[in-house]
Amino acid sequence: MKVTLDGISKDKAAFEQAGVVLPRYDVKKMQEHTVSHPVWLHMGAGNIFRGFIASLQEQLLNEGLQQSGILTLTPISAESRDLILDPHDNLTMSVTLLPDTSVELQVIGSVVHEYVVNGSDEADLKAVRQMFCDPKLQMLSFTITEKGYALTDIEGNRLKSVEHDLKEGPGKCQHAMSVVAAMLFERFKAGRYPLAVVSMDNCARNGDKLRDSVLTIAKGWLDNGFVERDFIDYLNDGSCVSFPCTMIDKITPRPDPVICKKLGDMGIEDMDPVKTKFGTFLAPFVNAEKPQYLVVEDDFPNGRPPLEKAGVLFTDKRGVDLCERMKVTTCLNPLHTAMAVYGCVLGYERISAEMEDKQIVALVKKLGFDEGLKVVEDPKILNPRDFITEVVEQRLTNKCLPDTPQRIATDTSLKVPVRFGETLKNYQKQGLDASTLVALPLAIAGWLRYLMAVDDNGKPIELSDDPQKADLQGYLGKIKFGEPESVKDNLHPILSNAALFGVNLYDVSLGLLVETMFAKEIAGPGAVRKTLIEYLG
Repeated sequence: MKVTLDGISKDKAAFEQAGVVLPRYDVKKMQEHTVSHPVWLHMGAGNIFRGFIASLQEQLLNEGLQQSGILTLTPISAESRDLILDPHDNLTMSVTLLPDTSVELQVIGSVVHEYVVNGSDEADLKAVRQMFCDPKLQMLSFTITEKGYALTDIEGNRLKSVEHDLKEGPGKCQHAMSVVAAMLFERFKAGRYPLAVVSMDNCARNGDKLRDSVLTIAKGWLDNGFVERDFIDYLNDGSCVSFPCTMIDKITPRPDPVICKKLGDMGIEDMDPVKTKFGTFLAPFVNAEKPQYLVVEDDFPNGRPPLEKAGVLFTDKRGVDLCERMKVTTCLNPLHTAMAVYGCVLGYERISAEMEDKQIVALVKKLGFDEGLKVVEDPKILNPRDFITEVVEQRLTNKCLPDTPQRIATDTSLKVPVRFGETLKNYQKQGLDASTLVALPLAIAGWLRYLMAVDDNGKPIELSDDPQKADLQGYLGKIKFGEPESVKDNLHPILSNAALFGVNLYDVSLGLLVETMFAKEIAGPGAVRKTLIEYLG
């Protein structure tokens, strides 16, 4: 069996006998209709998109509630399209991993085609420009990770790609946000048509971040004479262009070779994962847990698909903000990051295996229940204590979920401002004493210990990708494993950086505590375990 248009047609009976749910609509006809009637564009067709967001439109297509699928854009390269999407006619095998070790299989057909928009393919750019000029286009969504919206580096300097785009104008864009601004400029010139521009990335106030980045580019072009003031007014007019905030939650680990073998044993061919040149892993299948949440600010000036019928929760901006803050700053993401850095140092290769470690369990429970829930506001749509209980007792312990601390540790420097910084700022706002915290400073110390690239036995480990890794390791360069006294004041540039943690850690009486914890963790082999026991029991 092959996951292609020809394969699911020719081998339909075999797929169904294997328990694979196939599209109930004519996929080829839908693809043709979508190209000429674009409704939904998406930038960043990674695992979370193909394993979650695309499945929402798939459900609507299966139920006859939509006629068009989703067209995807990449501002990076055609690698994923050439290696994964095109060879399978844009079909994806969705593998839902259940705690009882069984799986649910479904072929997702809602993704139609991917266009490269970094300027390397003029035909693709022309096609996308035409789509943005279509009055019936309703939405451009994103899953490009937090770093996709950043216009500056750790020091606050503009990225070279941004400098290039501001100088060259809308016609020759490199950065993703510049591409978006350029395409919105095309839509503006075509008739000021309305559009929702929707970040579905896992970061705080994602809609606001997206809006600010797009406006920064557009205003730079205004200053350089590339666009007129009316275009800025168009972007600022919510009845024309909206930037809804969202909260998304579904664990979609990198493709697991065990799942690949399982599919092969069932007779489903050509499912092998590939590692892209950017360090990410893609495959013709996506393996993921069953629980999933998407909360969206209902602000779509040109209409939207009826996604509430696929389980999406729609609310106002405050409702989304509270749900997002609950999840990202308290109930899941901080726990994941703390587990990831310690899991790497302690030699774990599965998140679920860490949940059998008494100190790790104590760390995440203290971080979430004891320290985080004190300052989280109940969004009512989702209950924080119930949410974190499901995370700790059911989701993180799912042995069938091949999630790794190494994957979660990716881009940690971009995550700590929200995952830990927001809690620290809330302690300040509510007049609480941050110096009483234990798990949160342990998590920060553990991250710095991880950046030493040495495990708890003193052996080298490979660090996950992080755009600020080199800079951070530069600060740590004078610190030696086995020599706690070498810490001195070398951590000060990191711990005092409010851009990293939301606050200067010394100003909230945590800087010295983190230094102390870190020094204990580099004392020698076994020091990380000893430190966790000391602080957590």
